[in-house]
Amino acid sequence: MRRWNSWGWETVSYPLPEQATHFLMDQLGGATPLPAASLTDVLASVPETRLEAHPLVDCSAEVRVNHSRGQSLADWLALKSGQLGVIPDGVAMPTTSEQVAELLQWAKQHQYKIIPYGGGTSVAGHITPQAAEQPILTLSLARLNQLINVDKDSLLATIGAGATGPQVEAQLQSQGYTLGHFPQSFEFSTLGGWIATRSSGQQSLYYGRIEQLFAGGRVETLEGALNIPAFPASAAGPDLREWVLGSEGRIGVITEAIMRVSPCPSYESFRVVVLPSWEQAIALLKKLVRLRLGLSMLRLSDGVETDTHLQLAGHPRSINALRWYLQKRGCGQGMCMLTVGFTGQQKSQYQNKIKLCKQLVAQHKGVSTGEWLGKKWAAGRFRLPYLREALWQRGFLVDTVETAIAWSQINLLKEQLENAVANALVDEGEKTWVFTHISHCYPQGASLYTTFLFRQADNYTTTYARWQKLKQAACEAIVKVGGTISHHHGVGKDHAPYLKAEKGELGIQQIKNWLINFDPNQQLNPGTLLPNPLLPSTLTPDSDQEDISRLSQDEPTDNQLSVHHDACQQMA
Repeated sequence: MRRWNSWGWETVSYPLPEQATHFLMDQLGGATPLPAASLTDVLASVPETRLEAHPLVDCSAEVRVNHSRGQSLADWLALKSGQLGVIPDGVAMPTTSEQVAELLQWAKQHQYKIIPYGGGTSVAGHITPQAAEQPILTLSLARLNQLINVDKDSLLATIGAGATGPQVEAQLQSQGYTLGHFPQSFEFSTLGGWIATRSSGQQSLYYGRIEQLFAGGRVETLEGALNIPAFPASAAGPDLREWVLGSEGRIGVITEAIMRVSPCPSYESFRVVVLPSWEQAIALLKKLVRLRLGLSMLRLSDGVETDTHLQLAGHPRSINALRWYLQKRGCGQGMCMLTVGFTGQQKSQYQNKIKLCKQLVAQHKGVSTGEWLGKKWAAGRFRLPYLREALWQRGFLVDTVETAIAWSQINLLKEQLENAVANALVDEGEKTWVFTHISHCYPQGASLYTTFLFRQADNYTTTYARWQKLKQAACEAIVKVGGTISHHHGVGKDHAPYLKAEKGELGIQQIKNWLINFDPNQQLNPGTLLPNPLLPSTLTPDSDQEDISRLSQDEPTDNQLSVHHDACQQMA
């Protein structure tokens, strides 16, 4: 069974070593976990459905609760507190594109709001319902998960958009192929969700980001089916795939995707090297990515993250021995850990990559640790989200923000972002533990992925307010320096207020026009990507007044826990 109020399977955990708990207490102070609501109590509070009966729609309380939230920290607080507020009135579970089309027309006829749902892993509020007079239908793609066709000659595979990462890879690998898309949410996130949010996998340096893998497919809209053929390349006007990539459920529902696949690699390993400083690590990183060696991954932790991971790892004797060895080789305080992925088809090519990489590491005074740490990383690469529950049980919270920017501004953005987050709770006398890694590299720049930990307060309202401060500080710092508001998590509802800084007035207006053309009555995933209403003329006096009243509130209320994404939008 999947946990209803946190990440992952009930049978899987990520224990926090006692040493790690003491480390966090030293950094942040003692903490006590908030009491969590029981599923029984939450189910008892679920209101009656407002939907008409339909054979494909499940209106049971537990199914509705299980599809009511994603995995953002605000979602966690709503689930843990039991204050869900708005939940969908029912969950549709179609098995074909035709059934999706039928459900869309049914919802269109009744003016229902529609939220497409993949794996429920959104960390930006994509699937969180907003209060609406109309009933809300969540449309789950979970049963559209089959490998439909493989064109082996063309290296194209047609796959149901509801397939999770493990389902995609199991079906492809059984025929000798891989998509090679491995986000950290791989265990539960879906192909359609990757496309709709412009996802980037951990090994995208080799296989490509999702926009490079997505060749075409089928999208069911309120106006009919949009079928996009798969060409190797085309100069026939604007690319319709760009209407779908990053659309976040606002123009329709992706039901099938034609993907560019690769033969399964014959050789693959992950190796960790350690650099004496961030500056030397960045210099090495730029050289590696610009040489286009065909590496599959470059992931660089800064000095604080490197030290934190070693502290959280447990096994103090082994870690102390490693530290001693690295210090003898010139890597002490401020050392940075770089994880490198090597992937290849031919043994000689694969070995040459490793040999050249070792030479470059040595030139930058780095130390190779061999394959041991790399194997440890690969074995647990999709388990890290489970750590959030272990931290929760100790009274700590963890959240992340990610962005991307040109190399010339990477250090400025890192400094401004970390300082903003570290100081966001100073007025409360609270500390925040902040660190950063580079998750994806390009010849022109890189993605910064910043993690921050802080203590739970003694109630949910204050805890939520702390998160709001931290999230707003981080987003404002990103926008101020000129980074993108999202490199691979999408916009959702949480980041929607900051999109204007990136797209400009004209750009935002054209995105509004594009959404309205597909969905004139704003039924599809309202509030995601761009805040609703899309046109001023659609504002009613009541809703306008509600927005004004929210802006005038200085402190969040208990009710705001259940409508956290609305509140987050207004704060911008």
